[in-house]
Amino acid sequence: MKKKFKLSLAYQILIGLTVGIIVGAIFYGNPAVSTYLQPIGDIFIRLIKMIVVPIVISTLILGVAGTGDMKKLGRLGGKTILYFEIVTTIAIIVGLLAANIAKPGAGIDMSKLAKGDIQKYVDTTNEVTSHSFADTFVNIVPSNIVQSLANGDMLAIIFFAVMFGLGIAAIGERGKPVLAFFQGTADAMFWVTNQIMKFAPFGVFALIGVTVSKFGVESLIPLGKLLVCVYLTMLFFVVVVLGVIAKMVGTSLMHLVKILKDELVLAYSTASSETVLPKIMEKMEKYGCPKDVVSFVIPTGYSFNLDGSTLYQALAAIFIAQMYGIDLSITQQITLMLVLMVTSKGIAGVPGVSFVVLLATLGSVGIPLEGLAFIAGIDRILDMARTAVNVIGNSLAAIVMSKWEGRFDSIKGNKYISDLQKSA
Repeated sequence: MKKKFKLSLAYQILIGLTVGIIVGAIFYGNPAVSTYLQPIGDIFIRLIKMIVVPIVISTLILGVAGTGDMKKLGRLGGKTILYFEIVTTIAIIVGLLAANIAKPGAGIDMSKLAKGDIQKYVDTTNEVTSHSFADTFVNIVPSNIVQSLANGDMLAIIFFAVMFGLGIAAIGERGKPVLAFFQGTADAMFWVTNQIMKFAPFGVFALIGVTVSKFGVESLIPLGKLLVCVYLTMLFFVVVVLGVIAKMVGTSLMHLVKILKDELVLAYSTASSETVLPKIMEKMEKYGCPKDVVSFVIPTGYSFNLDGSTLYQALAAIFIAQMYGIDLSITQQITLMLVLMVTSKGIAGVPGVSFVVLLATLGSVGIPLEGLAFIAGIDRILDMARTAVNVIGNSLAAIVMSKWEGRFDSIKGNKYISDLQKSA
């Protein structure tokens, strides 16, 4: 019997992305594009947001209840935060070095640049300017879990799920009906995820179509050097830094990219890590990572391990300084790095988080905040790259933690890779 031809999800999303770019370019400046396509993109993003919290809370409760060991979870948490801090610090340093070597902001005529509206980010920044590392840890403990669930406050949700899972483990047989409920919830939500993914090409088409129709291809030209610098630095970070980390723990970065090809294309196209959170958790578990490690490390990484975002923030800060002709000393750049290490933690749920962090950071070293308005027009294109890097970084973190804990199932992982190669 002849095998039925079927396009993979990655190819379907690429087609949606390509068609969206073409439609956006043809109808550049036409408000009808936003009127008709924006609702499609919004529906897709809302569908994803709808399933993220139920999946995270159900899988984490199952994983923790299955482990039932407070010491083991405490050790995992400590190692995870240490790893996140080391890798994001390296990302900041790479961003600073790239900006100092390439000097993407030098010689730019600001009079020829269009300014974007950053008022919504300024308003958000006013709410988080008092944010500190201590505040991050205080806010991990929810005062009202229902409110935290409604707001999608991931750190508070993770804390509650861990405590609830330990509670289920502690009551033994009486906890089995509760576990069965959450197992059913997790299974049902992963089924829902697979159905929502069928809508992904249409969501990508709408989101990228609206973006291109608003900023136009020509707006990329004046800031082309920044765009190229960001993309090449992101590529360097993934291949060299994450590649070395993968090799150190005995895994292959190419295998990881192959596993996540659909999710990377989707995350890149939508510029949203949330769109792929359920699927990368599912795939990392299939690859050999334990359920409790995956369900703890990956959601936590969305607040503490945004490698692409922190790299971009460091590079963009120096770019704006160069654009204004401000020569930052080594001391100022170290100050910038230290401030970024604090401000970039724990506010991942804030819309336009990279802009919000930069607004909260630039003033500390005397860089004009209004400089962000010059790069606001191409921020979506930059956001696409940093989102893809965030996805790779968090997925690799789950593998690193599984290996560090000595619980990675390499036989399961090899079989999963083998099955992928056969189905390719």
